[in-house]
Amino acid sequence: MAKIAVLKETAPGETRVAASPETVKKFIGLGASVAIEKGAGENASVADADYEAVGATIGTAAVVTKDADILLGVQGPDPKALKGAAKGAWLVAGLDPFGQRKRVDAYAAAGVEALAMEFMPRITRAQSMDILSSQSNLSGYKAVIDSAAAYGRAFPMMMTAAGTITAAKAFIMGVGVAGLQAIATARRLGAVVSATDVRSATKEQIESLGAKPIFVENVAGIEGEGAGGYASEMSPEYQKAQADLVSGHIAKQDIVITTALIPGRAAPRLITDAQIASMKPGSVIFDLAVAQGGNVEGSKPDEVVIKHGVKIIGYSNTPAHLAADASALFARNLFNFLSAFWDKEADRPVLPDDDEITAAIRLTKDGKVVSERLL
Repeated sequence: MAKIAVLKETAPGETRVAASPETVKKFIGLGASVAIEKGAGENASVADADYEAVGATIGTAAVVTKDADILLGVQGPDPKALKGAAKGAWLVAGLDPFGQRKRVDAYAAAGVEALAMEFMPRITRAQSMDILSSQSNLSGYKAVIDSAAAYGRAFPMMMTAAGTITAAKAFIMGVGVAGLQAIATARRLGAVVSATDVRSATKEQIESLGAKPIFVENVAGIEGEGAGGYASEMSPEYQKAQADLVSGHIAKQDIVITTALIPGRAAPRLITDAQIASMKPGSVIFDLAVAQGGNVEGSKPDEVVIKHGVKIIGYSNTPAHLAADASALFARNLFNFLSAFWDKEADRPVLPDDDEITAAIRLTKDGKVVSERLL
């Protein structure tokens, strides 16, 4: 019987938990035992009693980790916290391999097989395992909701006896999972929405959600169609043309939400101080990439920065502001991954070395770092 352990998250500001009562029940149904550190779900509105009710045991970190075959986390724990786990135990979590390389080396030295869920390939059979998509979906929603709260004016057009209030204008920069959800949410709130992306294929997606696409036309050298469903860097010609287009458009907007990220690199700069200065006082910018260096000049994680009368917002961990839902989705991603590889004879999941998913997410094995992206 495989023992699955769930530790309480220790990263500053992290409120999520890697297992829900729903997924605990499903793991036990597969034949596993599940041990959860006391208080692990408190910040996500999950009581210890809720876990116990579906068959989990509750204990201290040391008790939970002892002889564990699989350790689940939202973020990678301190390698010291894994002491006592079974030899070759799996660590399944968002491990920030590029930002926490030394910690990855420590996992290898500890004999842990570290599996980075954010490296999950963008392929059809892995969609239900993709933590980046599930968490970005919520981030896009939260960005709009908190922008609306900070804006101080109504989003929809309102016709009253005292006069008409015009609808807010919202501009979404970057139309991945977060951007698409931001478009949908802003539209639901009644804003007039426009959006842009370096990938021309997103035009139809923008239009299908009722927003206006803002794109550079007839410029050679666009390199936006990145591998694995991610955006790549743009050519210098495209960057200049886009900057000129955006500068004219952004000055007319009330809300701007930026979502651009390039895996393994600092977030690209999309909005300059001069562009911020062109916006109307009272406008709001939400920088979803602030934790990776920011798309917006002057943005700071977890601070409201006011420049030229414009409020600039950004959280270091946006999904953590929706802990209950974010945890439920994250937990399902982990269960969907492990259950897909569950071997009834071995009574635990088994990862084939030649599998596309294995090759993508496995960082360490047998005391070594084995991920090609880190070598």
